[in-house]
Amino acid sequence: MKRVYVSRDMASVALGADEVAHAFEAAGCEVVRTGSRGLFSIEPLVEVESEGKRIGFGPVGPADIAAVLDGSHEARLGDVAALPFFAGQQRFTFARCGVIDPLSLKDYAEHGGWRGLETARGMTPQAVVDAVKASGLRGRGGAGFPTGIKWQTVLDAVSDAKFIVCNADEGDSGTFADRMLVEGDPFCLIEGMAIAGHAVGASHGYIYIRSEYPFAIAAMREAIQLSAERTAPFTLEVRVGAGAYVCGEETALLESIEGKRGQVRAKPPLPALAGLFGRPTVINNLLSLAAVPFILAEGAKAYADVGFGRSRGTIPVQLAGNVKHGGLYEIGFGITLGELVNDIGGGTASGRPVRAVQVGGPLGAYFPPSMFDLPFDYEAFAQAGGLIGHAGITVFDDSVDMAHMARFAMEFCAVESCGKCTPCRIGSTRGVEVMDRIIAARDSATVVQAGRNWEGYLQKALNSRTPDRIDTGLEAQTALLRDLCDTMKHGSLCALGGFTPYPVLSALDHFPEDFGAKSPVKEAAE
Repeated sequence: MKRVYVSRDMASVALGADEVAHAFEAAGCEVVRTGSRGLFSIEPLVEVESEGKRIGFGPVGPADIAAVLDGSHEARLGDVAALPFFAGQQRFTFARCGVIDPLSLKDYAEHGGWRGLETARGMTPQAVVDAVKASGLRGRGGAGFPTGIKWQTVLDAVSDAKFIVCNADEGDSGTFADRMLVEGDPFCLIEGMAIAGHAVGASHGYIYIRSEYPFAIAAMREAIQLSAERTAPFTLEVRVGAGAYVCGEETALLESIEGKRGQVRAKPPLPALAGLFGRPTVINNLLSLAAVPFILAEGAKAYADVGFGRSRGTIPVQLAGNVKHGGLYEIGFGITLGELVNDIGGGTASGRPVRAVQVGGPLGAYFPPSMFDLPFDYEAFAQAGGLIGHAGITVFDDSVDMAHMARFAMEFCAVESCGKCTPCRIGSTRGVEVMDRIIAARDSATVVQAGRNWEGYLQKALNSRTPDRIDTGLEAQTALLRDLCDTMKHGSLCALGGFTPYPVLSALDHFPEDFGAKSPVKEAAE
């Protein structure tokens, strides 16, 4: 009986992996369901075990079973790990994804699982925290705050109870690393949280997963039950979000776990001192916690030796949007943006030139190809007016209208705002109106150039709520937009309103022609 491996990852299933698996079962094969290896253009991926080796084929459909089994299928890939997309990766966190049965304790242990937890439990809590500090691990979901410093604060806090909370509310567009890991290697996260519990003196943890991830929720709940004996006395439970983007902010997430409306808390106090149920709480992104088992198993130095500047270790970059090779690419910090988009992503799927990439989700900055030499590093991105965030990269070709993308950022913020602070709640709504006036004025100028009646066109296009006394000219509205962004950036209570200016201002700065202004490049050419 031949053994074949087929992904059970949600993306693979959406592409037909279940039908392929059933076809192999009907053909009398032993089918092992794995996670995805992370290159979606070859899914459904099938690996056939032969003489102790796994030979990949992909993409494969149910009608291809016979050709795959006799080795004649034209989509034969050979050793999947040797493909260019995978060969250059440094898989510290995602090493087991696509390789093992994600719900097999035996597979997990045979591939290095639990070594980090065993090592940690042989150390003092302070020694574990020191190891995390020495590794240089930083938050993988926001501003990149040092993980070890956060753990130290919770360790030093005196309380009758402490908690570990995992933020797996992966709401950013173009991101899927959290989902891939939970569906492909859930014990890795469980092990990381158990290590964190030992390090700070917490006996219970919560994993907050977005409701749009039913496969991940089911996999994590089953994995918690299967590993309960191994992680005892540390216990875990899953809490499911209700779809609010703002609950990706750590304090809003804590409010949601407590059964309250997901609204941002004012700081101080910090969650590390008064977090979940008022107790000291470690709240980390999933990718931060999932990196911990490697650090404890292989040593802090092995992790810190990889990276760039103050950004140590690896980052799971997610390539999405109009890109030829979409998927997850784990690599050490320091690789350039251009290498990620052009060399690894293969450029656009449409074949048209890349015009812009957005890094860090819907509130991340847009970068033109002229900035593709930018190293993937927290400090480099901050200096360039951007942020890495959850390391999602969304690619756009030259057909994109950047003024409309800036409008989308404001509209997204208006829809997702929790409403607690005025700059975010009102500022984003006014931002949509300002963008509508800018786009209308820009388009009216195009009408003028075409020799048409522009006055009627402009009045019809302008937002009906525009007060009569507002100057609807491009220059005035652009100045108003910049002023509004400054207010939101410095006055908002959390990053939702505070980061919305990143995509708006970066689009305005790098693509002024889409806002009716002359491009500096074109102006210089003239």
